[in-house]
Amino acid sequence: MFNRKLRENCGVIGIYGLPKAAQYAYLGLYALQHRGAESAGIIASDNGDFSFHRGMGEVATVFSNKHQLETLKGNMAIGHNRYSTTGASDQTNIQPLFSTYWGGEIGIGHNGNVTNYDSLRRRLEASGAIFRTDSDTEVFLHLIANSKESDIVQRLAKALRKVKGAFSLVLITPDKIIAARDPHGVRPLSLGKVRSGYIVASETCAFDIMKARYLRDVEPGEILVIDEQGPKTAYQRPQKRPAMCIFEYVYFSRPDSRIFNENVDKLRRKLGRRLAWEYPVDAELVISVPDSSNTHALGYSEGSGIKFEIGLIRNHYVGRTFIMPKQSIRDIDALIKYNPVKGVLEGKSIVLVDDSIVRGTTSRKIVKILREAGAKKIHFRVSSPPIISPCFYGVNIPTFEELIAHKHSVEEIRKILKVDSLEYLSIKGLLSISKRPPDQFCTACFSKHYPIPGDNVPKNTRKRGF
Repeated sequence: MFNRKLRENCGVIGIYGLPKAAQYAYLGLYALQHRGAESAGIIASDNGDFSFHRGMGEVATVFSNKHQLETLKGNMAIGHNRYSTTGASDQTNIQPLFSTYWGGEIGIGHNGNVTNYDSLRRRLEASGAIFRTDSDTEVFLHLIANSKESDIVQRLAKALRKVKGAFSLVLITPDKIIAARDPHGVRPLSLGKVRSGYIVASETCAFDIMKARYLRDVEPGEILVIDEQGPKTAYQRPQKRPAMCIFEYVYFSRPDSRIFNENVDKLRRKLGRRLAWEYPVDAELVISVPDSSNTHALGYSEGSGIKFEIGLIRNHYVGRTFIMPKQSIRDIDALIKYNPVKGVLEGKSIVLVDDSIVRGTTSRKIVKILREAGAKKIHFRVSSPPIISPCFYGVNIPTFEELIAHKHSVEEIRKILKVDSLEYLSIKGLLSISKRPPDQFCTACFSKHYPIPGDNVPKNTRKRGF
């Protein structure tokens, strides 16, 4: 199985007030596929009559038969694409989760990670709760069921006050869609309008496919209810110090999305231009590691004045299910996914731009491919700082030991990758590209400063920000 990059968090979507809402949710999940490809699911409500379909794999695999969508009736639906950060990748953990409790029926989809999941689960099990999954999402359902408040919003608000960590939630009840975001605003969640209905989604790229209009972000700490009266803030928890994930800008979000109230494409170009300003080099061409680094490389080209060229072609038909054949071709995983354009590379001094380096394994293989294609010199530029620590807020960044920058200096990494030069963007440079103050972002994977405590979250070892 080939996996070059960090594994994404999840994608959530909610639809209210549109006939055949599940079909809109399906389209939205397609747009959010990059946020999770392990499993997908949709729950729909037709005046309180619930139906759902869930399965392992990408959206196209899970909904390979149009009959599966046609059985999901009603003008409300929620959907979820999953990549597991808590809980195994198997059938029992596929979202959205659905439950019947004393207050009625409810479905939930979650993007993020509950950092006090272990202690919450132990406490709930001690009080008699029986868990059907090992996903942290299930604690929300148990906490809601344990609350004796009179309505679902108050039950949810009480539940969320007990949860630490990052969460962007969509919930479905017989008559409403509910969206909620943690008080630090770690993960994105946006509200849009499409004809007579409304949509909430992890990214606004899900709006475009159904021609929806972006209205605003769901605010940190907000519980937003969408019912026959339209969307309204039903509860606003006092916001805490913002800790929006800066890596959403660097890598996770699609470049055509607007998250945290800013356009991702514009910010990635700024990252590339800032990188060119911090670390100029004498070279003939700028190339990217496609596709996530394309916009970064364009920015570097703009900032440096060095021509941008397509030097690597990515095979888009290789997924996580690729099975390695038993043969002796070295580095076949990288060769299957990336192919060099020899006519562009041969005899050239190039700047290779990537958004990040995690373990370094695939970066080394890509450099080898470029060398064998005839590149004379390779100057590696990375438009984010070295990743030195894991994420505990919904991204599967590897352990300390697996991260190449945790164990090695930049010069040591340069030698491991066998490139002529290697430079990373500074944390200060990374934070300079947004209009928001630098201290409103989470930079834990670069700085070891963890803004939200939890059961297994290390104590901070560095100052926040720069």
